[in-house]
Amino acid sequence: MSSDTTTAPPQTSTSHLLEGHAGARPGGRDARPTQLPTGLPTELPPNAGRAATGIAIVLVAQLMLVLDATVVNVALPRIDADLGFGPASLSWVLNAYTLAFGGLLLLGGRLGDVRGRLRLFEVGLALFTLASALGGLAQTPGQLVAARAAQGVGAALAAPSVLALLTTSAPDEAARHRALALFAAVSSGGASLGLLLGGVVTDLGSWRWTLFLNVPIGLAVLVLARRFVDETARRPGRFDVVGAATATLGAVALVWALIGTPEHGWTSARTLLGFAAGVVLLGVLAVTERRVEHPLVRPALLRSRRRVAALTVMALVVGGQLSMFFLVVQYVQRVLGLGPLASGLAFLPLSLGIFAMSRVTPRLVALVGPGALVMTGTLGLTASFVLLSGVGAGDGYLGAVLGPMLLNGLSAGLVFMPVTATALADVDPEHAGSASGLLQTTQQLGSAVGVAAIVSVYAAGAVPGEFLPGVRAAFLTSAAFAALAFVVATVALRRPRTLAPEATAAPEPLVEAA
Repeated sequence: MSSDTTTAPPQTSTSHLLEGHAGARPGGRDARPTQLPTGLPTELPPNAGRAATGIAIVLVAQLMLVLDATVVNVALPRIDADLGFGPASLSWVLNAYTLAFGGLLLLGGRLGDVRGRLRLFEVGLALFTLASALGGLAQTPGQLVAARAAQGVGAALAAPSVLALLTTSAPDEAARHRALALFAAVSSGGASLGLLLGGVVTDLGSWRWTLFLNVPIGLAVLVLARRFVDETARRPGRFDVVGAATATLGAVALVWALIGTPEHGWTSARTLLGFAAGVVLLGVLAVTERRVEHPLVRPALLRSRRRVAALTVMALVVGGQLSMFFLVVQYVQRVLGLGPLASGLAFLPLSLGIFAMSRVTPRLVALVGPGALVMTGTLGLTASFVLLSGVGAGDGYLGAVLGPMLLNGLSAGLVFMPVTATALADVDPEHAGSASGLLQTTQQLGSAVGVAAIVSVYAAGAVPGEFLPGVRAAFLTSAAFAALAFVVATVALRRPRTLAPEATAAPEPLVEAA
């Protein structure tokens, strides 16, 4: 831990995110039973209004960053017709954003720790907003892909600071719990909202508005952020150049290899070379981080069994969820005949389920602990994918899609907040950006793995000109991802209800069951 001090109040440390949960239990770390977020506090802190506004501003920015991963999905046919991409290159409208975002997240997290998280948040958001405007004005495929890549760079710089800014903006423990739950809801539900928004603006206007919409929102956040969000303390020290280079290039190599597997295959030279380069670069990163004084990724973050398990569950769940956005979008359009707007509306139950569950997950974590919620949620996700695997040509939306989609949203809402809290528990304030970058890098790699696996399985059983062949196996692949996440949660996240005496001094009980 660095010897530098921080100007943030002690209670804003990420390590206290779930301190109230332990405090409600006899023998816990804290004997303050009133910390549990069972309702509004009786007395609001003096800065509660300003803090709530700051949290809302940061969450709006996070929603915008998440939306852009899917907002152009339903507009891809219009983009292809307008700019003439062709089937081989059209996927780069999505992949350029994913590649830059996933590859630079670790670097963005560390830069925020060193240079100030609000400052880097503003720099990243400004770049994202400018790139959105340029993308909306693009006249050639190359211009649009370059703009999407620049959006990904801006998102990678801004996103890791979001969680740290949320926790430092919250005035009390209950507010931090609510902010964390809302962050999880925004991050997990934003993808489906992106499909809805993309369908609306594509149907009513043009695909270009899927990008132009970011401009006024981004400018508003940039104008308001410094008025309502406090800057965090800078952490002076030598920057880990070797770690930054190897982490960025290693993540880029892995994501690049994964997103190309549906087209080139798992055993192609391109895929194998990409994996080999990624493994070698990340191996160099691991060796480097053990030796430098100020590492890009602190090895201590990966010494916690519970944190590693939470990261694994996050990657598996996010990977499995990609079938919702790849397969269900095509099913409702190609088989059920829905247009872009109706396709977006079809995902409303998923978003509503996630956001509804985000209202109660802080209380449920306090009552039963994160492990129980994650196990329940991953079981629900598994069931939803199994149900979707039975869709057919004669089914309708209400009979075949609505129920599984709502179950999927409610189940995802049970998973994301507890997993996020577990992954960030007991992180020193000066390393909160790095931990957030690690968490979001895991999400991006899980997304890339999910796309690669689901599309590859689907393609293996596909029949030219037909959509349904291959769908069953692809949805069952998502079910396998969710089932594996359940196993990991059962083994590593479930904790005994009675703590050993020596356990009260350990950091990990911050996220244990009540």
